[in-house]
Amino acid sequence: STQSTWDINFNMIAQEESIYNLIPKEEAPKEKPQKYKSKFPPTLPPTYSTFCLKTTSMPGVANVPGEYELPCGAHKKTAMNGTFGLPKGAAKPDAARFTKKGTGTFKLPDKTKHEYKDASKKPPIPTKDEKPIMGLVSEKNYIVANAVENILAAPKNVKKEAKKYVEKKDYGKTPKYLEKIKNEIDEEYKQVKEMQQQEEEMKEKEKFLVSDEERKQLIDALKKKWEVLHHEYEGIITRVVKVNPLGLKTQKENLEKEMAQIEKDIEKLSRNYIFVDAGHQITDSSLI
Repeated sequence: STQSTWDINFNMIAQEESIYNLIPKEEAPKEKPQKYKSKFPPTLPPTYSTFCLKTTSMPGVANVPGEYELPCGAHKKTAMNGTFGLPKGAAKPDAARFTKKGTGTFKLPDKTKHEYKDASKKPPIPTKDEKPIMGLVSEKNYIVANAVENILAAPKNVKKEAKKYVEKKDYGKTPKYLEKIKNEIDEEYKQVKEMQQQEEEMKEKEKFLVSDEERKQLIDALKKKWEVLHHEYEGIITRVVKVNPLGLKTQKENLEKEMAQIEKDIEKLSRNYIFVDAGHQITDSSLI
């Protein structure tokens, strides 16, 4: 009981600040566990292994049942370059590539003293024998010096307020570069329009008025052509009613179209004034 009460008192003292805490405690040595060693042989491939099966007759995997001794067949289980590293015999030395004189060793440069490129070198650290200067007193008034420094100091960068574009003079107005582009487009449009007008005027100049004699000749030629087509049309109608073949029917339709077109041309030529382009010449032979 005395021992237990002593342990309790000692633990209470150890939790608080006490001189007993300065006594070093004995540390029990830790027991090192035994090194792990697998019961399986290290040369055995793992179950369902897919390594080194390129030249074998295995179906893509090896050691499916997990056997200790694998069956050995006629085929080798490793290819020529199927393992890690160089193939067998590739690491032999080459007789032609021997070490020549002066190539195996190199000469170090002579030792020189190191010097700093920068001249602003920090002062050395004071030694333990050097004593600091004692009794220094400064007569500087730090309050006045601080006030003077703040008065003479440059002002800090003040944050700029956001620009109010509504208050600008040219707010709501068309920019100058847009006005320039608009004027260029208007000038190009005017030039195109003038060119079109010139082309139309040239076309108007090329036209000429057909005389009454030429107009009457054209009308007479068209009427003669219409009579010829009408006579042919009447002969086809009698044959179509009796025989009604497909060839005569299409011929009848073509004649009707030609006669209708001639009637339209005669109606146009019956006007008082007819203008014709200089490039198009109409003759009587073209109408007959």
